[in-house]
Amino acid sequence: MLDKIQSNEILDRLPAHLQQYIKPQNYDNYTPVNQAVWRYVMRKNVQYLSRVAHSSYLEGLKKTGISIDHIPNMYGMNRILKEIGWAAVAVDGFIPPAAFMEFQAFNVLVIASDIRQLEHIEYTPAPDIIHEGAGHAPIIANPEYAEYLRRFGEIGCKAISSSRDYEIYEAIRLLSILKEAEDTPEEEIKAAEEKVDFLQNNIETTSEMAQIRNLHWWTVEYGLIGTPENPKIYGAGLLSSIGESTWCMTDKVAKLPYTIEAVKQDFDITKPQPQLYVTPDFAHLSLVLEEFANSMALRKGGLEGIQKLIDSKNIGTIELSTGLQISGDFTDVIEKDGKPVYIKTKGKTALSYREKELVGHGTENHPDGFGSPIGKLKGINLAIEDMSPRDLRAYDIYEGEDVKLEFEGGIVVKGEIITGTRNLQGKIILISFKNCTVTNGEKILFRPEWGRFDMAVGKEIISAFAGPADNYSFDLITHKTSSTTIKSKKTPEREELENLYEAVRHIREGKNTKFSLNAAFDILKKHHPKDWLLSVEIYELAVYKDQKLANEVLDHLENLKSKRPKTAHLIEDGIRMVNAQLVS
Repeated sequence: MLDKIQSNEILDRLPAHLQQYIKPQNYDNYTPVNQAVWRYVMRKNVQYLSRVAHSSYLEGLKKTGISIDHIPNMYGMNRILKEIGWAAVAVDGFIPPAAFMEFQAFNVLVIASDIRQLEHIEYTPAPDIIHEGAGHAPIIANPEYAEYLRRFGEIGCKAISSSRDYEIYEAIRLLSILKEAEDTPEEEIKAAEEKVDFLQNNIETTSEMAQIRNLHWWTVEYGLIGTPENPKIYGAGLLSSIGESTWCMTDKVAKLPYTIEAVKQDFDITKPQPQLYVTPDFAHLSLVLEEFANSMALRKGGLEGIQKLIDSKNIGTIELSTGLQISGDFTDVIEKDGKPVYIKTKGKTALSYREKELVGHGTENHPDGFGSPIGKLKGINLAIEDMSPRDLRAYDIYEGEDVKLEFEGGIVVKGEIITGTRNLQGKIILISFKNCTVTNGEKILFRPEWGRFDMAVGKEIISAFAGPADNYSFDLITHKTSSTTIKSKKTPEREELENLYEAVRHIREGKNTKFSLNAAFDILKKHHPKDWLLSVEIYELAVYKDQKLANEVLDHLENLKSKRPKTAHLIEDGIRMVNAQLVS
């Protein structure tokens, strides 16, 4: 995908499984109405947010080169973003949470390149370029926050999902698309909402990914900073919503101190949030993140970690105390006294060390699964991994020797040792056998006729996390979504309206001297009487050039306010912004 966009050294580091989500921005697809929507939101945001947003926001707008008047070209933004160590890519709407976070770990901002419809100018449940570009990008100019975002991605992409999480992701993606699209039948939206509600309310246990998504929502998306009594906005969802950025500052929204308890608070993307969390500073965000990370299988490992991987029904990795990493679809674990004593995968499996696949131990070498005992040998205090070459010789753990290894957990490995593999510290991490039988009591776990038996060495599982240790071990370029974003319909009426918006924009930019504001306003009133945003733009220009026309437009807008009560406050805000310019 990178061959189709303007890349740079940050984007060049992205692995292929992330590149599959990237798409060209296709800047020419933005219509004049899209540009007007961007301009209205940004003008209102900058005016309002200068009072209620964290100081990094306005500073970040300047640093990231985001214009108030034009939708940003994100690959042009990259020239500026790379100065603060970041980059941006375009994607189609929601992408899986793990991929979204992994992009962050690579210092790459994911931007949904579509833009909300005029009808949803205040808020859209679908990610769009206003939310991502005008919300996320400016704040990452703050170094402390940018490091939090990167670290969050690094930890978050290792969080283990449940098999239900992907269903929820697909359901939320579809709902956001349907709600953003024009003319979606109400019954379709209702059915999609009911499916999301059902999936979210029928979860037996909350996965790590679901919990860390909650933390992401209440900080990166909807975070406040300061004190509950005097908060400032830094969350991108608030920074990009001209409706909710005002709503969140009222007493109707509870302001709670941000703690690890936020991990338990679910959210609804389709509604204003009834409560928000306030962090005293950006450093506190990292403290809570580390507190949560300490509870993850990534750091705890053990029986709980391997069980989470089994429940996830996805590719995951365990790391043993020797540093050996086993990646695959974990299906079984034999336990004793609360500890795992034998683990098993099915299908393609790879062995790695320090995130690099071991030579001769890729998926082509282990195409049908992998199994191995875990733990110490029975009656021997010294673990295999801690044995010196002399110790190994003393216990006949030596090439060419027939050996019977009895583990504390009851697993017995009997066969002829072929060879051993050591790590850089000299610890033995893998022992290969031929003519090998592995048993657990009466149950046979491995037979000689199955070929070579590779036994992982490790007294315990120190880590378990989502995804493979080495991304190149597996074919991860398989993402397919069940839904795609819906584009606006092209009609003669719509095209005429777009042409009017473009003509007025050209007048504002001094590019059009033939088409008059009076002519544009006459056509607008006659053929598009419900449109309000272009009338605001005409009023903005007329107050400087033609007071008679300005008064006519103002009367028209006042009439629209009474006819369209749901947009009356937007019209009033537009008029107020124009009048504020006159005063200044």
